[in-house]
Amino acid sequence: MPQLGADMAAATLTEWLRKPGDAVKHGDIVAVVETEKGAIEIEIFEDGVIDKLLVDPGTKVPVGTVLATIDGDHTEAAGVSTAPPPTTPTEAAPKPAPRPAEAPEKPPRPEARPRSPADRIKISPAAARLAAEHNIDIRALAGTGPDGAIGLTDIENAIQGTASAGGPEDKSTDTPGAAMRRAIAAAMSRSKREIPHYYLSTPIDMTRAMDWLEEANRNRPVTDRLIYSVLLIKAVARALEEFPELNGFWNEDEFRPARDIHIGWAISLRGGGLVSPALHNANRMEPDPLMAALRDLVKRARAFRLRGSELSDPTITVTNLGDQGVETVFGVIYPPQVALVGFGRIVERPWVVDGAVQPCRIIQTSLAADHRVSDGHRGGLFLSKIDRLLQEPETL
Repeated sequence: MPQLGADMAAATLTEWLRKPGDAVKHGDIVAVVETEKGAIEIEIFEDGVIDKLLVDPGTKVPVGTVLATIDGDHTEAAGVSTAPPPTTPTEAAPKPAPRPAEAPEKPPRPEARPRSPADRIKISPAAARLAAEHNIDIRALAGTGPDGAIGLTDIENAIQGTASAGGPEDKSTDTPGAAMRRAIAAAMSRSKREIPHYYLSTPIDMTRAMDWLEEANRNRPVTDRLIYSVLLIKAVARALEEFPELNGFWNEDEFRPARDIHIGWAISLRGGGLVSPALHNANRMEPDPLMAALRDLVKRARAFRLRGSELSDPTITVTNLGDQGVETVFGVIYPPQVALVGFGRIVERPWVVDGAVQPCRIIQTSLAADHRVSDGHRGGLFLSKIDRLLQEPETL
């Protein structure tokens, strides 16, 4: 069982997508597990043939438990190549496994495998489990997710409708949303307790970047247009190339810089809660592929279909609360990461340009960083680098 976040101690295996005798290769999705943050797809990191499945669906096991074995050039436990030993709240989380340089692509699912009636309907595993616990007939539901998929929110609404109609009432307050909030609370409490944060903030003129973006989108169909978040992500990723002390992990009382730059993009979920899955190698991606990857990540996060590597790989977190009307955000570092970059909304302000005052579009940018690894001098230079990159959007 891989560790899908510093606050994770155990998870429930909900589904095997491969069986003994199936050939697998690096990157194949082989299982689905359920955590406090929803259903997560587990990848294989070795080529070979599945030998044995050691954990039955529905079983909750701690991090580090061997889920399966494979035969190949190197006998390896399925899902264990990213699974460190279990940690306690005061222990440092392990270094995530390295990822390949290319952008992630979703491997094809096996064409033939037994499927349950619930599986034929588009429904997330977490939603299917909750529906079964409360005797909800999913055939009578219309999903609000992508392509009509049924999500946790749909099931929770159905449960509330049953209770208000005088049906069996769920006495438990341990909803999926509550479980996620507990997981977030544990991680953030650990962060503020163990990490000596320092904070910096600076305004950045986005006028040139937005003008470039508007021109780039002028003749594009709506579905192919770029959003300014792509420029923010790319600027942060490119700046990290010069400031590796902000891209990595604090493990075992020392800083371990990450080889690659995987931006953890904060995504709010429709049913409440937050996840920050990785955009792998964001510094190497052009704006259009990065936009496609971002759309796919948000869509799958809100359908509870993220992959294990996307939750264990982020080397820094970036959050943008501009859509919520927030002008400035000071984030809390997600351990074992050592930095978080925050962006607020773009506002038009009077700004001095070449000695003259003119209206400009300004975004407030912040950095929360671990003082054990970096200091305000380097943090300030990092924010200045982001600023310079955004003044030359065509180079991103």
